[in-house]
Amino acid sequence: MVVRGAPAIGIAAAFGIAIGAKKINSTSFKDFYDRVEEICKVLADTRPTAVNLSWAIDRIKKLIKNNRDLKINILKEIIEKEAIKIMEEDMAICKKMGDLGEKLIKDGDTILTHCNAGALATAGYGTALGILRSARKNGKKINVYVDETRPFLQGARLTAWELNKDKIPVSLITDSMAGYFMRKGDINKVVVGADRIASNGDVVNKIGTYSIAILAMEHNIPFYVAAPVSSLDMSVSSGDDVPIEERDSNEITHFSGKRIAPDGIKVINPAFDITPNRLIDAIITEKGIVKSPYDKNLKKIVSSKNMS
Repeated sequence: MVVRGAPAIGIAAAFGIAIGAKKINSTSFKDFYDRVEEICKVLADTRPTAVNLSWAIDRIKKLIKNNRDLKINILKEIIEKEAIKIMEEDMAICKKMGDLGEKLIKDGDTILTHCNAGALATAGYGTALGILRSARKNGKKINVYVDETRPFLQGARLTAWELNKDKIPVSLITDSMAGYFMRKGDINKVVVGADRIASNGDVVNKIGTYSIAILAMEHNIPFYVAAPVSSLDMSVSSGDDVPIEERDSNEITHFSGKRIAPDGIKVINPAFDITPNRLIDAIITEKGIVKSPYDKNLKKIVSSKNMS
């Protein structure tokens, strides 16, 4: 969890391969590639849910194969340049998403966000928070409610910090308070990120996202998801096909290093949940804003250069 956030995980993987490749002492392409594959396997096993991880690894592996005739030292340089390119692309993608997504935000809106989908979860700027940053940059007065995001508290520790630094009005609430404020009419939009999006538009994101989507539907509040095209996994038909990472039980049984639960208690700690596509009003990508039917429109956006 030193690196978290789907785009940041993918970027870190690319640089991890570049660093590992530099240390390989070999003049044989086969030996070099086999050892790179070992590095890739270690990285791939760290975070099974975020698809950006496998996307970045596959991109680097394909690059190596396509340049197999080059000398190993040149290959190492190419890998490093590709990692830098992935990072720079992510920054540009986040800003593009921000420019597109901020059109859904009105002056005076109060937006709820969950977990951290900001600069700290990407190369910079952010996905969901990038939209809020762009809205503010364009002169819109907005307020943001931030869920603390149990059990790792990414909202309290990271999102609230980012928004506060940007001087965007922010109120920190516990996860269980969202329904209360929605019922009062204090929240009129929800914007979250995503770790993986299935081909049917189901969204896999930080645990608690599904509950917020249900609450948003009950209160007729638009629920938006911001994610780069690299987070789309067209190989899975629904969110049920995505492996859900199980986190350490200490995240729940302990707080600030102190045990708060009985010894020996059984703990279940999934890091992510699945929000069905029917609860999502739009998916905001760098290529455009996608709406239902997601199974058809996501296919279009993957192959298109632009979409309105």
